[in-house]
Amino acid sequence: MSNAIEYAEKLIAAPSVTPATGLVFDVMEAMLAPLGFEVHRFIRGEGDTGSDEAPVENLFAIRPGPDGSKHFAFAGHLDVVPPGEGWSSAPFAAEKRGDLLYGRGAVDMKGSIAAMVEAVKHVPQDAGTISFIITGDEEGPALHGTRALIDWMRDKGHQPDLCLVGEPTSVNQLGDMMKIGRRGSVNIWLTVEGTQGHVAYPHLADNPIPKLVAMLAELDALVLDTGTDWFQPSNLEITEIEVGNRAHNVIPGKAKARISIRFNDLHSGASLSERVGAIAEKHGGSALPIISGEPFLTPPGAFSQIIADAVKAETGITPEPSTTGGTSDARFLRAVCPVIEFGLCNATMHKTDEAVAMADLDTLSRIYTRVATAALQLD
Repeated sequence: MSNAIEYAEKLIAAPSVTPATGLVFDVMEAMLAPLGFEVHRFIRGEGDTGSDEAPVENLFAIRPGPDGSKHFAFAGHLDVVPPGEGWSSAPFAAEKRGDLLYGRGAVDMKGSIAAMVEAVKHVPQDAGTISFIITGDEEGPALHGTRALIDWMRDKGHQPDLCLVGEPTSVNQLGDMMKIGRRGSVNIWLTVEGTQGHVAYPHLADNPIPKLVAMLAELDALVLDTGTDWFQPSNLEITEIEVGNRAHNVIPGKAKARISIRFNDLHSGASLSERVGAIAEKHGGSALPIISGEPFLTPPGAFSQIIADAVKAETGITPEPSTTGGTSDARFLRAVCPVIEFGLCNATMHKTDEAVAMADLDTLSRIYTRVATAALQLD
């Protein structure tokens, strides 16, 4: 009998608002150790709580196979976004109601991790090496999470051949979509300096707002591309405008804005930052970019076919390969080995009363067993 539901309950019941440390990793270790996994845990970050440098816990667990065998990795995160108000039951109570299991992280992504743990019980150890790459910092800054795990793995000589990330990729029903890539992401802070002054004496001031407005108009009019075979068109969005001027009779001395660009593989974070910087300078401003991730694609092939076959066998559905949506830690893991994301339905992720269909947990665990078994046999 599957224990996927029980595992999900235990993980949900361990509060782990990002950045996560402690109890939830104790629960994860207690699940994996009896299954023959060597569990390694470490903390990165030494800053104050609430800062980008706050401590983050990471876990790497490995069950070695025979010498020379393939190495397949499951990856995911145990941290969750804050639950907020208005839940029908306590967000970390893991309450069953009807066919659903409620709780923060039920689909994003403690449910998938529970299914992974259940799945590996049914993959013989002599089939090959299986590992878990689990972080407590995916929903936050992602500075000391999966990137730190990758560094640790390289230092220890652990090199997976393939990796499956358990993000909730399904849309309308379990199995209808997998992610074979993701767009890149860059946020750019724009600033225009002016000279503060009295509105009745504009000749003694320099209003930065018209310059910022002209800058944003030019940026908003950009057509970055029309998309590619696997990626939708890149899009630039204005996400914040700030002046902070409380006085009606004062010309402000500074105006600021922020834009966010989600881009396909026709661009890089650096090339877009340079382009925006040139437009900002043209209008008398400056641009400060922070690149969250570059676009990547795992072209359809043997790995995606393994996942498609496993999903079809358990659900009768053929998953659509897609690159839509936001970023995930797959943007880092793609530097290690080919990576694809597949997991639960995402309709309630980050929402009040997040919930997973309990039947989906059992089905997903069987899909993951099929995927891991087939991936370890891949030439």
